[in-house]
Amino acid sequence: MESDDDDLLTRSARDPVAFEPLVERHAGVLHGYLARRAPAAADDLLAEVWLQAYASRAGFDAARGTARTWLFGVARNVLAAHWRRSGREREQAGAPGDRADSDPWQGVDERLDAAAVAPFLRRTIAGLPHVERELLLLVAWERLTPTEAAAVVGIPPGTARSRLHRARARLREALASTRTSVNACASTRTSTGTDTNTLHPTGDLL
Repeated sequence: MESDDDDLLTRSARDPVAFEPLVERHAGVLHGYLARRAPAAADDLLAEVWLQAYASRAGFDAARGTARTWLFGVARNVLAAHWRRSGREREQAGAPGDRADSDPWQGVDERLDAAAVAPFLRRTIAGLPHVERELLLLVAWERLTPTEAAAVVGIPPGTARSRLHRARARLREALASTRTSVNACASTRTSTGTDTNTLHPTGDLL
């Protein structure tokens, strides 16, 4: 499928019709990527992704990565531009500034909270360097390989694997250090008949 996508994207520079199957195949995952980071704007951002991807399709180089990673890269750039615009709009409105224009962790943190990720795990993820956190979420949420995630972020695969290893090690340390309190909480919930499955949504992250 990936090689077929690569061929379609390359051919679309000469034959625009070849671009259409890419939209059908990747719209869902790209919308998910955007919705987990900017839920209120996801639909508009996805439309912008396809506009920019179509306009710049001749710049795709299969030697530098797959069509999938190239599309995620376009989505990442569109998302970054969205947060910069949002930051400028808040400044013009006199609203307090924050880091959302370059590192929209607040929106991602809300998605994790909605997914019932344990608070201690969210705090640990929040404390990761931006690139490590982005790599971790690309692999865990978007199901990209470390090599694909590296291409999206724009760093060498070896560097991405090293940073992912470091990020996951920090998460495992946080999990180990809080295991006693989490188990105590789980025991309490079990004794009261409350579902405990949401206490450990860590498999994809670790």
